[in-house]
Amino acid sequence: MHRTKVKVAEDALDANTTIAAANRADFDRHGVSVVNFMSAPGAGKTTLLERVLGEVDARVGVLEGDVQGSADADRLSALHLPVVQLNTDSGFGGECHLDANMVRSALGDLPLEDLDLLVIENVGNLVCPAEFKVGEDARVMVSSVTEGEDKPFKYPLMFRACELVLINKIDLLEHLDFDLDRFLYHLDAVHPGVEHMLLSAKTGEGTEAFRDWLTGVAKTAPAPA
Repeated sequence: MHRTKVKVAEDALDANTTIAAANRADFDRHGVSVVNFMSAPGAGKTTLLERVLGEVDARVGVLEGDVQGSADADRLSALHLPVVQLNTDSGFGGECHLDANMVRSALGDLPLEDLDLLVIENVGNLVCPAEFKVGEDARVMVSSVTEGEDKPFKYPLMFRACELVLINKIDLLEHLDFDLDRFLYHLDAVHPGVEHMLLSAKTGEGTEAFRDWLTGVAKTAPAPA
């Protein structure tokens, strides 16, 4: 029985890898760089995107993933960027993550020919999103100081799977019993040398560095075929 479960999981991941490669080919054909943006619920992903996307020196679109509703997509649409909502409760069983097939189902609604950078805001979850690539160039993990300094060693795959870790809500540090050095120690233990940034989506402190990082990712996109 256990071997059957493992085989089913392997088949699902193999299928996801195949579809992610197809997504990647479509992105490359249109010259679009893609960032998979992940975090726990409430870490501040949407607020951070509101803060920086309008200032990125590139043509940006957003694929917004949620189980239900469009609250975050509605907020980001105020930036006058292309925003497409993808709900996992509509035909995908209410999954707590986006996978390659879900993303592929939304590609027809995205104006890829008019984009340099696509940000995929994944469903808030610290486990499942890390297991499913969607055809992205890079993964970004947002961890807020309100979550505690133990998250890297409790959820190592999420932090290990990313090219960049953003430590958000640093404006609250003076009000919390949060040991930043201990968080960074745990982060380095699970992903040695990973790039990280300290910032506050609310005040804007440190967000310029993330804006510039996104601009750099956009500039690395291949020329459209």
